[in-house]
Amino acid sequence: MNLVADRLDRIAPSQTITVTAKARALKAAGRDVIGLSSGEPDFDTPQNIKDAAIRAIQDGQTKYTDVAGTPALRQAVAAKFKRDSGIDYKPEEIIIATGGKQVIFNAMLATINAGDEAIIPTPCWVSYPDIVTLAEGVPVFVPCGQNAGFKMSGEQLEAAITPKTKWFILNNPSNPTGAAYNAAELKQLTDVLLRHPDVWIFTDDIYEKLAYDGFTPATIVQVEPKLRDRTITMNGCSKGYAMTGWRIGFAGAPLALIKAMDKLQGQSTSNTSSISQAAAVEALNGPQESIGGMVEVYKRRRDMVVELLNQAPGLRCHKPEGAFYVFPDMNGCVGKTTKGGRLISTDKDFVEALLDEEGVATVHGDAFIFPGHFRISYATSDEALREACTRIKRFCETMR
Repeated sequence: MNLVADRLDRIAPSQTITVTAKARALKAAGRDVIGLSSGEPDFDTPQNIKDAAIRAIQDGQTKYTDVAGTPALRQAVAAKFKRDSGIDYKPEEIIIATGGKQVIFNAMLATINAGDEAIIPTPCWVSYPDIVTLAEGVPVFVPCGQNAGFKMSGEQLEAAITPKTKWFILNNPSNPTGAAYNAAELKQLTDVLLRHPDVWIFTDDIYEKLAYDGFTPATIVQVEPKLRDRTITMNGCSKGYAMTGWRIGFAGAPLALIKAMDKLQGQSTSNTSSISQAAAVEALNGPQESIGGMVEVYKRRRDMVVELLNQAPGLRCHKPEGAFYVFPDMNGCVGKTTKGGRLISTDKDFVEALLDEEGVATVHGDAFIFPGHFRISYATSDEALREACTRIKRFCETMR
């Protein structure tokens, strides 16, 4: 008898976590490795947020909270949605979870029956398909290439919807591409969704604060309020406030769905850390100036990385609107052999050889359901990025 349940055979370990762990192990062994695989801000959490957490500890806010979150944080999240997107959620229509990933997990497990389909534009974050699959759903992938800015059209969405479609999952701005939809682009999608009343929408806006050149990402319910009663609007503190380790994700949704997610969370993790929740209240309600400073730095890094990568033979790098990733096309390197004698047949060959021969850790595109590309996170120092891009350029130039 097998110890491990069959359901685990349907999913794979997170590729981004796996690559990051490998890079750390190589560094620990003394290798000169530049890690560009982790989706984590390199900034420290702003001081006012850390101070709020310390005060919470000193004030004894160290007990269980309601499963769905403290009243103060649910109110702060509702105010954030109203302030930033014009969406009216009552505090009871908000849930706080241990990171955005738990929000997605709760939503899919609480709603998907065996065989239900979830439409996912690709490239996509590595966890969406596995979470849907674990819930016994069927991921339906819609490729959205670089020539279209890695964005889905209304025609593509219409063609993907079937009688089995339960969910449409959208990440805006996107991991791994940084592509972001404005209101006009989203309206193409919302017009389609209005014609299909049985399709629910999950919009993952975790990178919302990180957009460049005056670009303003929109969100589904903001563009089409008529979709409010079948949309989950998910966000969190991890990216915009550099709070990955604090594990705070949140969502607004219709009350019946929030109650279902609350029921599930009550039998899994229960409440998110009370200290992290106190810190998140300050993040959402307190000064927001730190975000602008981070965005300015990220923009400078994005521009530098895109420029340098486009100088590498065989690579083609689109300039993204948001997040802190680029997703270069490496098909121009396929069929070539590296200086170390490695034949490049796939994007996985490319990133493995790049790590082994040049000490640069990236993530292959197939992990994001989009072969022929690789992901770079530019959430690291200018110096490390410049050196990494120099190594990548050298790696490509020495191929034959």
